[in-house]
Amino acid sequence: MPGPHEPPRCTVVIPALDEAGAIAEVVRRIPAGLAADVLVVDNGSRDGTAAVAAAAGARVVHEPRRGYGHACLAGVAASPDATVLVFIDGDGSMPPEEIGALIAPIAEGRADLVCGSRTARREPGSMPPHQALGNRLALLLLRRLHGVRLTDLGPYRAVRGDLLRGLGMRPSRFAWTAEMLARAARRDARIVEVEVGYRRRSAGSSKVGGNLRGSVEAGAGIVGTLVGQWLVRR
Repeated sequence: MPGPHEPPRCTVVIPALDEAGAIAEVVRRIPAGLAADVLVVDNGSRDGTAAVAAAAGARVVHEPRRGYGHACLAGVAASPDATVLVFIDGDGSMPPEEIGALIAPIAEGRADLVCGSRTARREPGSMPPHQALGNRLALLLLRRLHGVRLTDLGPYRAVRGDLLRGLGMRPSRFAWTAEMLARAARRDARIVEVEVGYRRRSAGSSKVGGNLRGSVEAGAGIVGTLVGQWLVRR
C-alpha cells in the first residue's frame, strides 16, 4: 500500500456486456478527483459498448469469454500496479460518486475489502423479489459457513490490490463476488461495509435480476461456491 500521505493508485473496473445505453454516464460520473484509471472490460458486447466507453474517456480491454468473473479477472490482470481496485456495474444502477466512500476505509488503513450495502438506500423496484430472496440466502450461508456478517452481497466494492491478486480467484459466471468474500475470510482480511445508493438500471436489462432463470442460475452458482469454499476451509 502507499505511504500514509500518498493516495492509493486506484483502478475502477467496469465489467460490461451490452451496456451501450448506460456506460458513458457511468464513466463520466466517476469523480475526477480520484485520478483513477477507469477501465471498462467489454465482455463480448454486440451493441458498441466498447466504442461508447472509449469515447467517454475509459480505457477499454476485451474479454470475449462470457461471465462476470472472466471480465473482472481481465480487469485485474490489466491493472498490475493498482493498489486499490473498485468494481462497479456498467448499467447505471450504482452511483459512481460514492467510490470515494468505498476507498476511504482502505486508504485509512481500516479495511482490506469494502463492500457497498444497497439495503438502506435501495430504490423501490430496483431489485426484484426473487433476486432479493437469493441475496438473503447467500448472506445466511456467508455468515454461517465463513463468519462474514454483511447486510448485502452487492458487486459494488473496493479491495486492496495485493490482497485480491493473492486470493487465487477463478472465473465464474455469477459467483465471483461471493468467492472473493469467502477466500478473503480465509485470509482473515478485514471486511467492512459502507452504505451506497442503488437505483433501477438506466438502460438495458439485467443478466441476473432481469429474469427468474438468471436469478436461479446465479443463486445456484453462489451457493455451490460458498459451500465449496467452506469444504476447502475445513
